[in-house]
Amino acid sequence: MSANEYPLQQTLTALYTEHHSWLRGWLRGKLGCSEKAADLAQDTFLRILAARRALSALEQPRAYLTSIAKHLLIDHWRRQDIERAWLETLSTLPESYVPSPEEHVLVLEALFRVDLLLDKLKPKVREAFLLSQLDGLTYCQIGEQLGVGERMVKKYMAQAMVACLQVEYE
Repeated sequence: MSANEYPLQQTLTALYTEHHSWLRGWLRGKLGCSEKAADLAQDTFLRILAARRALSALEQPRAYLTSIAKHLLIDHWRRQDIERAWLETLSTLPESYVPSPEEHVLVLEALFRVDLLLDKLKPKVREAFLLSQLDGLTYCQIGEQLGVGERMVKKYMAQAMVACLQVEYE
């Protein structure tokens, strides 16, 4: 451990000691589940540790913790929505098409990654990408629907493809 990391560890330890119980309680109020609240509280501190941000200058530590925890809550709820939609889809399939538990986990992870990708795209780029990939529209048709030229649609699609490659690379 370098000399620079030791003060960070001390500050993080103090932050954890002073605010972990409060944060866990705040999350429990939002989630209604103490186990999930404990997980997200832990994840909040892991995010802080990974960021390696100088914590000694924090004037409002609870506001900082709340901000990080809110982002984690949003991610949690989005993942729940995706999983719920996937389970609803599975319930409509014949039993012979239901994936194994391993495939189920892989599909969910792929869906989470696609959701993250789509969320990062600008609205017009996302819409062009979805119109192309899900509806099978041509670039000309997409342009008409979005009120832009075909050249702009090509630009949107290029941006979407670059984002896909970045997700794949990660």
